[in-house]
Formats: sequence, structure tokens, C-alpha cells
Amino acid sequence: MNLDRRCARAFAPVAAAVADGRIPGAVLGLVDAGGARSVRFAGSARLAPAAPVAVGTWFDLASLTKVIVTTTAIIDLLAVARIGLDTPLSDAIPDLRQYDLTAAERRLTFRECLAHQTHLPAVEPLYTYGQDARTLRAFILQREWAPGPPVYSDIGFMLLGIAIERLTEKPLGARPLPAGLSFRPPAADCAATEFCQWRGRVMQGEVHDENAYALGGAAGHAGLFGTVDGVLDFAATVLRSPEDAPIRQRHGAANRTLGWEAAHDGWAGGDRASPDAIGHTGFTGTGLWIDFKRGIAWTLLTNRVHPSRFLATGIAAVRRETGDLVCA
Repeated sequence: MNLDRRCARAFAPVAAAVADGRIPGAVLGLVDAGGARSVRFAGSARLAPAAPVAVGTWFDLASLTKVIVTTTAIIDLLAVARIGLDTPLSDAIPDLRQYDLTAAERRLTFRECLAHQTHLPAVEPLYTYGQDARTLRAFILQREWAPGPPVYSDIGFMLLGIAIERLTEKPLGARPLPAGLSFRPPAADCAATEFCQWRGRVMQGEVHDENAYALGGAAGHAGLFGTVDGVLDFAATVLRSPEDAPIRQRHGAANRTLGWEAAHDGWAGGDRASPDAIGHTGFTGTGLWIDFKRGIAWTLLTNRVHPSRFLATGIAAVRRETGDLVCA
């Protein structure tokens, strides 16, 4: 089946969610390893004042930042032998827990953080401690994080983001990015996200994640914006990865590769993806999935948190139904 027919078929549950008012707007894009693509879109980028979604709409990619920017940057550093997967983060961040050189955080490795195999918590409301980005970074480094079982952790990727900044000697937000990806998108062309009670306004062109906002807008876990073409261009490069690429190997847990989530029963990419498929989702309603065996990737970009994260959008079911139709 060609990409246009496949995309049209897979867009059906997305279009239904938009028509029912469960999701304001959405863009679905499919791409193959050669870069050929097909895109469908519908709905609103913003409800009031009304603005339609278009193929050039920028979406807050949320946790897709973890795979598109942070994981990619770490793999680039691995390739030039600046670090090793089992190098402690403290080699790149010598002041990590500097007042306790026996602290567990000083033993955390790049592999463990990328695969979410640490004692670090899932999330912490760091923004409630202040908005000075330098002070918050220092707080993250010196905080004694309570022990616990491995969980998917924003904190681990914040640390990876700081490590990248130290190793490259430039802020994460200053990294050069391909067309269609940016930490500073044109606000007028962005899909709106939530009315934030803390900031007192609807977020549009400003990162939705409160911690990333307090850290200056660009962090290892969130802050990236992208258009459907920007995400698909990235996906096409990943599709061309060799079989021994680090992101295709499972690390530490059955359902994790470096940075990515591997296909498993019940995952967001649906039940029909190949066993070697990988993917990731973003809290704002975004997602990217890559099926190496089929030679196809797809991204579903929505603003499902607009105007509130507390609405019942059914995004989990929409993602799975879409993935099943892509891979059918």
C-alpha cells in the first residue's frame, strides 16, 4: 500500500477525535527511509481566537525532546569517544553532589539515565522553588534524591541535558537544529497548549512543561518544538540506522532502548508494530514511532492539553488505533 493510502486510512481515528471535540487539532505524518512522506491534518491550533491547524503548524513536542535532542546528542558524543555508555555522569559534571562524594547520584551512568534505570523520581515540581535557571540547575545537581525503584524519569534527562551543556560548552537551547525543529519557534505559528494556572495564560510558542520553562525553555527532558516535516525528517534519518545502532538495542529493561521505548504489548504504537520498533510520546499529545522492519515511521502531533490537561481526550486509544492502521 502506498504512503498516501496508508496515511488516509490511519488518519480516520484521529479525524474522528477532532470531529467529536475530544482533541482540538492534529497532524499525522508518515515517512519512509528515503524521505517520501504523506501528511493529513484537521482541527484547530487554537480555540479562541480560532486558528486552524496547517501542515506548517509548530507543536510543543514535550518529551520527544528526550529522543530528538538529548539522546541524539549523547550518541554523537559516544561516536567521538567523548564519553562511554558506562561513564558516570560525574565525569562530565564533577560538581554533581559535590558535598558527598559517596552519593548514589555520582555513580549514575549515561546508560542508566538514557534507559530510565535509576533511582531518580519521575518528576518533581522544581519550578515551585524559583525561576532562576542557573540556581535551579544547581539545585538539581545538589539535591539528594530519595532511593526508589527505576521509573521513567524526567530528572534523569535533566541531568543528561546538563551533561551535554558541560561537554559541548554551550547551552542546550543554542544547539544547531535542522529546519522544522526549534527551541524558539515562531509563536504565531504554534499550536496552543494549556491555560497554565501558574503563568496565568494559554501557552503558545512557550514550552508547556513548567520545569523546562523555569530552566530557561530548553532542558534535556522538554522544550523542543517541531513541525510535522521537521519530525519526519528526523525519523527518516533514524530509519536508516544500522541494526547495531545503540537506539535499536534494549538496555537495562525489556521495554527500553537508549532513550526510546521498545515495542511491547500495550504500548502506544499499537499491537501490529514489528518487535524491533521503537517510539516515544509527549505529554502535550505528541508521539513518534519507527518500525525498522516495515521501513516506515509515523508521527502524530496533537494539542490534546488545549485548553486543559484534565479533559478526557482518549489520546491513548487514538495513538494505538492509529499505529495499528499504519502497520496493518
